[in-house]
Amino acid sequence: MAVYALTGFSLVSLLSFGYLSWDWMKPSLVADVATDPMEKSLPPAFARPPHIIFILTDDQGYHDVGYHGSDIQTPTLDRLAAEGVKLENYYIQPICTPSRSQLITGRYQIHTGLQHSIIRPRQPNCLPLDQVTLPQKLQEAGYSTHMVGKWHLGFYKKECLPTRRGFDTFLGSLTGNVDYYTYDNCDGPGVCGYDLHEGEDVAWDQSGKYSTFLYAQRVSKILASHSPKEPIFIYVAFQAVHTPLQSPKEYIYRYRSMGNVARRKYAAMVTCMDEAVKNITWALKKYGYYDNSVIVFSTDNGGQTFSGGSNWPLRGRKGTYWEGGVRGIGFVHSPLIKRKRRTSWALVHITDWYPTLVSLARGNLSNVPGLDGYNVWPAISEGKESPRTEILHNIDPLYNHAKYGSLEDGFGIWNTAVQASIRVGEWKLLTGDPGYSDWIPPQTLTNFPGSWWNLERLTDGLRKSVWLFNITADPYERYDLSEQRPDVVRTLLTRLVHYNRTAIPVRYPAENPRAHPDFNGGAWGPWASEDDGEEWEGSREPLKSRNKKKKCKICKLRSFFRKLNTRLMSNRI
Repeated sequence: MAVYALTGFSLVSLLSFGYLSWDWMKPSLVADVATDPMEKSLPPAFARPPHIIFILTDDQGYHDVGYHGSDIQTPTLDRLAAEGVKLENYYIQPICTPSRSQLITGRYQIHTGLQHSIIRPRQPNCLPLDQVTLPQKLQEAGYSTHMVGKWHLGFYKKECLPTRRGFDTFLGSLTGNVDYYTYDNCDGPGVCGYDLHEGEDVAWDQSGKYSTFLYAQRVSKILASHSPKEPIFIYVAFQAVHTPLQSPKEYIYRYRSMGNVARRKYAAMVTCMDEAVKNITWALKKYGYYDNSVIVFSTDNGGQTFSGGSNWPLRGRKGTYWEGGVRGIGFVHSPLIKRKRRTSWALVHITDWYPTLVSLARGNLSNVPGLDGYNVWPAISEGKESPRTEILHNIDPLYNHAKYGSLEDGFGIWNTAVQASIRVGEWKLLTGDPGYSDWIPPQTLTNFPGSWWNLERLTDGLRKSVWLFNITADPYERYDLSEQRPDVVRTLLTRLVHYNRTAIPVRYPAENPRAHPDFNGGAWGPWASEDDGEEWEGSREPLKSRNKKKKCKICKLRSFFRKLNTRLMSNRI
């Protein structure tokens, strides 16, 4: 493999990034908890179903946590992970909707029809209504269930909303990204609307509050109003650290020495989110939940490198099937863990949380056959071997077919032009176009996006459609073994064929003009009735907004990033 590195950065400095020490118990600006009221206690007997807090961050890169050697300060995450179990063989999906759908259903996206792209705001599409969700199973087990944050699993019908899919309460956004203060979201020029909801109503009164603060405070209020004697599940899906890059000034000031502006803002957002997690943990202790709680932390996909994120030293970025797109930050913190303070290399996938958490809750899994996830609690808590031996990263038949792929290259059993990726044991196979493939060091130089080009670039993959890596020996995917080990390639292609036979048709309908926020009082929300199909004929003029039309401040920024992404993709080698 021919690889060369552009000059302009110090490899030694990149590998020696650390983080400043920080008092984990220092008062925070995020929530109203002033002191830690509980002393450290011994873990209680696992006598009753635990309280479950699942924290999901958005677009946080693999490198962007202190314990992975980052220059970003994350003292809370570092301490929680150090005192729990770090998951260093943990996999997620490369973009938002797929990760969230697999978490909520315990199924690969080929089994829900969501194997292509994301659910877009104007699509008549949502998580299939026949799927029994994780919160629904926890409700059956006697849990109170609450969601705070980003949904991104569709909302064209009311039946698709979080409160109809198993959550007792919901505060958050329905679309993929919003302004952190105004909650505006634009899905193209002139298609802008407000997106913050309380239950099934638009939360106009919350505009102006920074979402990371708002969400942490809501979790604290939920805990304060609930009894710790009754089990509770809270799904905290932070908007952070997805674009737009916005943070309170006091957090940006901490990184004033960072020359790269995007990285500086991004770092501030990560640290702010870290403090929000600290205050959630404080609230668990203050209100008596902590000793019987399980905290799961996960990212949803790899970091977006041209928006300040870093997946170094992994290859690729968000939206790709390279390790930088699908290997996540993950850990579990709980007094109930039997073997704490260690790193686990057990193979874990985001689909595994469904059966794992339902089992912890003593719920019934017998009526949800065909799950793709496994109960990995024994592997996490006791250090036992993971029951998982392979992961289907995805098969996407709609993604642009690779120019040089063919059925012949796939031994006559698989068209290698199709975008797909699978891991079996220590081997990982990619076919088609797996996405941008460079190794991108942290953005440490002054100019952006100029400094982005300080990267190592692959020079030999222009006519390829098959890659094979031994991920255990080569986690950075530098040595393609597809030509040396055709036997392994054929074996993994056979597994792809097996999975593809179980796939259901892709759900990716055309956008519907009826979804325009101007038809809904200026806000994003359901537009179809229960009896409506996925196709809607005709059009009408937008209705006059019942509220003052919100200006979308992020449309120009989104347009800039789309153009930048197009330029970068066109220069891919």
